[in-house]
Amino acid sequence: MKTKIFRIQGKFMMGDTLKPFTKELKGIDEQDIKEKIYSEFGSKHHIIRNKIKIEEIVEISEDEIQDPLIKSLLRE
Repeated sequence: MKTKIFRIQGKFMMGDTLKPFTKELKGIDEQDIKEKIYSEFGSKHHIIRNKIKIEEIVEISEDEIQDPLIKSLLRE
């Protein structure tokens, strides 16, 4: 299966405050991306899944990528 690039926007609960986030990730589909977001926030920030609200997942083109790490992965 071919991977696509997605931009994910949402909020997560950090203490008593909702913090916004925007991430760009490679994945197969939206369900794959959701799982990656939950895993990343859980492992890096110790945030449980019900404290993460994903508001939007949009497939983006190579021209729209802003994350330098994702851009470099596409060149390989």
